[in-house]
Amino acid sequence: MQNPIQRLAYTLGHRTYAQLPLLCAAGARITDITTINMPMANSTRLSSSSVLATESSNKGMIIINRPKALNAINLEMVRKIYKHLKKCEKSKSLMIIKGTGEKAFCAGGDVRALVDAGPTDESKSFFREEYTTNALIGNYKIPYIAIIDGITMGGGVGLSVHGKYRVATDRTLFAMPETAIGLFPDVGGSYFLPRLQGKLGIYLGLTGHRLRGGDVYHAGIATHYCESSKIPELETALLNCPDADDVPDILEKFQSQPEKPFSLAPVLEQINKHFSASSVEGILESLQTDDSDWAKKQLEILCKVSPTSLKVTFRQLELGSQLSLAQCLIMEYRLAVRHLEPRADFKEGVRALLIDKDQKPKWQPSTLAEVTEDHLQWFFKKLPDTEELKLD
Repeated sequence: MQNPIQRLAYTLGHRTYAQLPLLCAAGARITDITTINMPMANSTRLSSSSVLATESSNKGMIIINRPKALNAINLEMVRKIYKHLKKCEKSKSLMIIKGTGEKAFCAGGDVRALVDAGPTDESKSFFREEYTTNALIGNYKIPYIAIIDGITMGGGVGLSVHGKYRVATDRTLFAMPETAIGLFPDVGGSYFLPRLQGKLGIYLGLTGHRLRGGDVYHAGIATHYCESSKIPELETALLNCPDADDVPDILEKFQSQPEKPFSLAPVLEQINKHFSASSVEGILESLQTDDSDWAKKQLEILCKVSPTSLKVTFRQLELGSQLSLAQCLIMEYRLAVRHLEPRADFKEGVRALLIDKDQKPKWQPSTLAEVTEDHLQWFFKKLPDTEELKLD
C-alpha cells in the first residue's frame, strides 16, 4: 500500500517532469504548429507536432499531441496554443481543446526543467506566458469547450477550468498536488478553488486530493459530464453545429448523470468544519479533534507536504477569493518567480519526488511554526514594475 505522498509522486512522475527536455534547451527541435483543415479521428497520428491546430469551416480545435508524455506542456507548446487561440477568437465561432489518446487531457507542465533552469528569463517566461494564456481563456469571446478526458492536472487545469464549458468523462482524473513538491496551486488556482462549494477548494489545494470521473462534475470543476465512449460523437456534433448559440443545447444532449454519487459527500461536513479555520495551524488542530480515519489521513498528508507551501497556498486562496482572475494571475506570477529562488522549497520537492525519488524532502523551514510572517510575505511581495505580469 502506497502512502499518500508516494501516490502523489506516482501521479506527478506521470506528469512526465522527468521525461521532458529542458525548456528551449540549446539545439532542441521546435516543431511549428500544424494546421489540419478537416478534423479526423486519426489526424493526430499524421503529425509529430506537439500541438495540432485543426480547422473546419468556422470552427477551431486545438489538440495537445504528446500522448507519450501524457500531453504535458512546455513553453513552445504554450506559445502555439496562445497563438491559435488569438487567431480563432477573431475568425471562428467556437473553440474546442482536447488531448490525444485516452490517458490524459494534459498532465501539467515540466517542473523539473523549471527547477533545473532556476530563476532564468526562460523559466520566468514559461509562467508568464502560461498565465497570459489562462487569462485569455478566462475572457475568451467565443464559446470555449475543453474536453477534459483523462488526467487533468496543473497546466492542464489552467487550459480548461477558466473556459466557459468543461466536459469531464469517466476517465477524468483531476488534482492540484503542488504542495507535495513545494509549489502552490497556480494557473489561476487562487481564483477557481475558493469559488468551489464550501471549503472544498481549500481542501483540494492544501491536500492535493484527486477527483475521478463524475466527482469532477459533482465538485463544480466540470460544467458537464459525458461518457468517454460518446466524446467522438459530441465533437462531431459541435463541429457541425450551424450556430455557436446551439452549443449549450448540444452539451445538454450529451450530458449524462455520473453513475456514482459524489465520493466526498460523506465528508463534506467535516471538510467545511475543519478547513474553515483561520490558519493552517487551526486546520491541523481541528483535524486532531476528529478521531475518524478520514481526519487521520488528512493529517498524515498535511504533515508531509511543504509547510511553506501550505501557508503560501492558504494565504493565496484567502486573497484570491476577493480578486478577479487577472489579479489572481498577477499575484501567482509573483509567487512563481519567488518559487524559482533557492530559498523556496520547490527545487527540494522536485528532487525528492521526481529526481532522486527518495520521498524524503528536507523542507526549509521544516515546521509550520518556523514559517515566519516575513518569509511568507516575501513570496507575495510586488516585483519591480518592469518584471510584473502585464495582462490586457
